[in-house]
Amino acid sequence: MVLAQAPAPPASHGSDGDHNHAHAHSDTERLLGGNSGEWGVSGGNGLHSEVSEGAQSPPYPLWFRVLRYIYRISKATILCSPANFFLGVVPLAIVAAEFEWSPVAIFLLNFLAILPLAELLSWSTEQLAGSVGQTLGGLLNATFGNAVEMIVGITALRQEKFSIVQSSMIGSILSSILLILGSCFFTAGYKEKEVKFNVDLIGIMSSLMIVSAASLIIPSASYFADLSAKVLQSSDDYILKLSHIAAIILFTFYIVYLIFQLRTHAFIFSDPDAEEPEDPELDPWSASLVLIGATVGVSVCSDYLIDSVDGFVDQLGVSKTFIGMILVPIVGNAGEFVATIHQARKNKMNFAIKLIVESTLQIALFVTPFLVIVGWIIGKPMSLRFDTFQTTVLSMAVIVVNCLIRDGRSNYFEGFLLVSTYFIIAIAFYVHPDVTES
Repeated sequence: MVLAQAPAPPASHGSDGDHNHAHAHSDTERLLGGNSGEWGVSGGNGLHSEVSEGAQSPPYPLWFRVLRYIYRISKATILCSPANFFLGVVPLAIVAAEFEWSPVAIFLLNFLAILPLAELLSWSTEQLAGSVGQTLGGLLNATFGNAVEMIVGITALRQEKFSIVQSSMIGSILSSILLILGSCFFTAGYKEKEVKFNVDLIGIMSSLMIVSAASLIIPSASYFADLSAKVLQSSDDYILKLSHIAAIILFTFYIVYLIFQLRTHAFIFSDPDAEEPEDPELDPWSASLVLIGATVGVSVCSDYLIDSVDGFVDQLGVSKTFIGMILVPIVGNAGEFVATIHQARKNKMNFAIKLIVESTLQIALFVTPFLVIVGWIIGKPMSLRFDTFQTTVLSMAVIVVNCLIRDGRSNYFEGFLLVSTYFIIAIAFYVHPDVTES
C-alpha cells in the first residue's frame, strides 16, 4: 500500500533498459500462458502448469517439476475409484498365468484384475472426452463406453469361443435393462412413492431398444424356422451371410443414431436437471496414456481369462454360457452401475435411464455387429445365431422393460421385480447346460 502511494521516479538513462526488461518479462508470461507467478493457471492440470509454477522465484529445477507432475497425475488416477485398490492383483494375475497356476486361480485373479482396469479405462475416456469438446467427447464415450466387452469379445473370438462372445453380448443387455435399471428404480423409489421421468425421451429410446433387439433376433428366428423344417444343412451358409448383412445394417443404424443424438436432435436428449460436467483432472496427453495403458492391461488379462475358461469349467462344473452371460457383464457394467445408482439417489431418473438405454444400444448396435464384422475379416464364423434360451430371455426382458417405463412412472416394487427377474435368469443359466458349438 505504501509502495502504491510513492511518487513515480524521475526519468533517467536506465529507463530504456527498464522498459526493455519489462517487455521481455511480459513475453515470458505470454509464453507460459499467463502470469508466471500464479499457481494453477487455466488448464493447469498438465505439465504446462508445472512450468508456470516453476517460473516464479525461486525457480524449481525441471526434474522436480516433471516428478511433481507425474505424482499429481498418478495420485488422481489411483484415487479416481475405490476399485483401484485391486490394481495390485494385476501383476499377480500375470504371474499366475505365466507360471501356469491352477485354472481356477488364473481365472479369478484375472477377473479381479480386470475390474480396476475397466474402471481406469472408463475414467480416462471421460477425462479425455471432457477436454476435446461436446461432440467429439460424445463420440469417444460412444466408442469406448463398452470397451471391456469389445476387448473380451475379440479375445474370445480369436480363440473361437463363440458361445462366450454371444452370451456376453446378451448378458450385457440383460444386466443393463434388468439389474441396473431395477436397482435404480428401487433406490429412487425407496424414499418416494412414485418415480417420474420424461415420457418423450423414454418413448424414443425404448423404441430404439425394441428395434435393435428385434434386429439381433431375426437371424436366430430364421435358423429356428429352418431347424423345424429340417433343412439345417442348407441353412448354415446363409445364416452366416444374413448375420454379416445384418451387422452392416446395424452398424449403419448406430452411425445414424449418433448423428441423430449428437447433432440433428440433440435437444431431445438434453437433460436440464443434469449436473454440469466437472473440469477434467487430466490433460489430454496424460488421459490418453492412461487410456492406452488400461486398454493394454484389459487385453492381456482378458487373454489369460479366456485361456483359463476351459479349465475353470472342468474343475467347477460351471457352464461357459454362465461365464459370458453373468460374470463378464459384471466387469463391463460395474462403472455404469455405480454411475446410475449415484444419479438415482438424487432422483435424477431421466439421466440414469438415459445412461442405461444408451449402454444397451451400444451393445446391440455397435459392439455386437462390430464383433461379427471382425470375425468376418479374420475368418472366424461369428454369427448372430443365439441359442433358443438366450433369444427367448432377451425378447421377454425387452418387452417387460418397455412396458414398465413407457408410462413415465415407476416405484421400488417394480425395481424389485426387475432385479428378482435378473437373478432368476442368472440361476437358470447357471444350471443350463452348454449348447454344442457348430
